[in-house]
Amino acid sequence: MNLVIGSLVADLLRPWRSSSTWWALAHVSLDMLVGGVMFAVALPLAVLSVSLIVVLPGAILASWLLFLCAHGLAKVERTRFAALLDAPIVDRYPTLSGDTPWKRYKERLGSWPRWKEVIYVLVRYPLGALTTWIAVGGWAASIALVAMPLIVSSLPGETFRLVTFEVGEGASPWLLSVLGVLGIVVIAPWLTLAVAEFDKLLARGLLGRSERREFEQRVSALESSRTAAVDSAEAERRRIERDLHDGAQQRLIAVAMNLGIARQRLDDNPEQARELVGTAHDEVKSALKELRDLVRGIHPVILEDRGLDAALSAVVARSSVPVALRVDVGLRPPPAVESAAYFIVSEALVNVVRHSGARSASVEIARRGDRLTIAVADDGIGGADPAGGTGLSGLAHRVAALDGWMQVVSPPGGPTTVLVEVPCGS
Repeated sequence: MNLVIGSLVADLLRPWRSSSTWWALAHVSLDMLVGGVMFAVALPLAVLSVSLIVVLPGAILASWLLFLCAHGLAKVERTRFAALLDAPIVDRYPTLSGDTPWKRYKERLGSWPRWKEVIYVLVRYPLGALTTWIAVGGWAASIALVAMPLIVSSLPGETFRLVTFEVGEGASPWLLSVLGVLGIVVIAPWLTLAVAEFDKLLARGLLGRSERREFEQRVSALESSRTAAVDSAEAERRRIERDLHDGAQQRLIAVAMNLGIARQRLDDNPEQARELVGTAHDEVKSALKELRDLVRGIHPVILEDRGLDAALSAVVARSSVPVALRVDVGLRPPPAVESAAYFIVSEALVNVVRHSGARSASVEIARRGDRLTIAVADDGIGGADPAGGTGLSGLAHRVAALDGWMQVVSPPGGPTTVLVEVPCGS
């Protein structure tokens, strides 16, 4: 019994043992102030956007400023939630891709996530006033009740009207004081945490993605990654089979035929037999070279022995386009990540040579915490499209199979930059 009571008391007092309670109090105390600033900025722009609808250029300008301010204020709010509540709310929606202000404006106009940012900055003030009043009011009321005996004793007649009843001499001030202690110890901390949770739900709903939606998209991404990995492995198997059949296998068949003929000519025509053996020897060397190239394509030995920098230096040296290479990975990544980075860069450089018309290119690889970032840039003609069949689609599949992220920035006329980020856990 005592154990049960002790556990219950410990649960009731849990907010006092966590610093998150006080960070939550600081957060909700700022809700009304932050919401007021947002409201003061966003409301006039929203009113102007609607009132100037008959003057289309004015409405466009006002609404463009509204979207821009809402997006900036949403970034501030995401930072506040991450700093005070340890609740990162990531804007996972793609950045605007239009190459002109008008195209980017139309993207904003048709983007529901950007409209949700506008809604958030407009409702933050009334809801923030409510959350601040509830949380701060709970603490203030509890403190006032604790001080009720002192307050009553200092008033003329030692009476005090509290809502609909009189608080005077006797037990009533002390009962209210006990209630105030209960409020400070239990009610106000839990109320603060509850209000902070409401804030998180509101922000995640309007500034981020719901956990369910995030989970569904995560499952979908993993399914796509698995399919891409299977397809990539099957394509690689077919490539190896084709290379063996068309290359080394044909050469070895020719070697066997030449050696067979040479054995038959050893007695009656030793000179021809000597030539056939020499030809067979050259074919064997060519077959060995093709096998080494094939093995290098599967997993280069230099990568395993000397790491990513040395392996990519060899790739860069073979490129017909001059390439500047910079690798800053510190501690070597896991072998699977190193191998993936090697082939991603190799395929990207093949695309540069074949399609870009570039005079120079650069490769930069850096490790940032548990992520490996890769940037391959060239000064070519631009216009690269992953859906255009230029090899970038295969690169995207390889990145997706690693649960990574890839973006191609390639306006017409160039330059082109391929940005890749892949997990790099130790």
